[in-house]
Amino acid sequence: MKKLLLHVPHSSTVIPIKDGFINDPLKIENELLKLTDWYTDELFYSANDTMIKAPFSRIFCDVERFENDEDEVMARYGMGAVYTHCDNGELLREVTPTLRNKIIDSYYWNHHNKFTVAVENELETYGNCLIVDCHSYPSKPITRDLDQTIERPDFNIGSDAYHTPQELIDNSISFFEERGYSLGVDWPYSGTIVPMAFYKKNPNVHSIMLEINRKLYLQDSSNKKTKQFATIQQIVTQYLEMLKNIKSKNLYKPPIFCISVTKYFSYFLN
Repeated sequence: MKKLLLHVPHSSTVIPIKDGFINDPLKIENELLKLTDWYTDELFYSANDTMIKAPFSRIFCDVERFENDEDEVMARYGMGAVYTHCDNGELLREVTPTLRNKIIDSYYWNHHNKFTVAVENELETYGNCLIVDCHSYPSKPITRDLDQTIERPDFNIGSDAYHTPQELIDNSISFFEERGYSLGVDWPYSGTIVPMAFYKKNPNVHSIMLEINRKLYLQDSSNKKTKQFATIQQIVTQYLEMLKNIKSKNLYKPPIFCISVTKYFSYFLN
């Protein structure tokens, strides 16, 4: 059976360089609690697939943002590739040009170079690659979320018009419906990641994002696991197996001639 490439960008809480951060550990801890995709490295873990995990927190460097602030909608809130502000708009970190370049060069691009190599390896081995962009999200919108709809689904898939075959979307809808879970399609977050070397260039690179509502496995406003954690972990494992079966059977071919309405990075907060 062919492998999946699991991209886990927001599960870490590590801040490797403290330069510029405010001297308020409680505020930093609160931001980590709010913005971390808690335990997604565990929920999506698969011994038989390839996982690319960012080893640092998104509040230090968000690898799912555009590198250039001019291209990134969240940069206007101080939450581009290198965060400067908290979700509530308060200052989080003073970032000099020198510090920003150091983070981008040594952390952002280091991650993306590994990601690109992993995709290349999948293409060389199997002739195609299926990326699963692995996320979770809070049960209620946070301040900077672009979609402020209060009621949110249990799960959310994100797609790209070029890199996400319709069969993946249709099978995802059926999968969660059969198990009694609600599913948002490109809602409340949209898009899915593809390295720039392949974006809208290689139709053999496929991608779909799966986001899990944290109410399904965490206690309210905390990072404490509930008794349902193992159940949700099993659901995710079954979902990945479903995707892998589709990939192995080569049942789908992505559209080659289409106009993508989704950016390379998901430009909603996750």
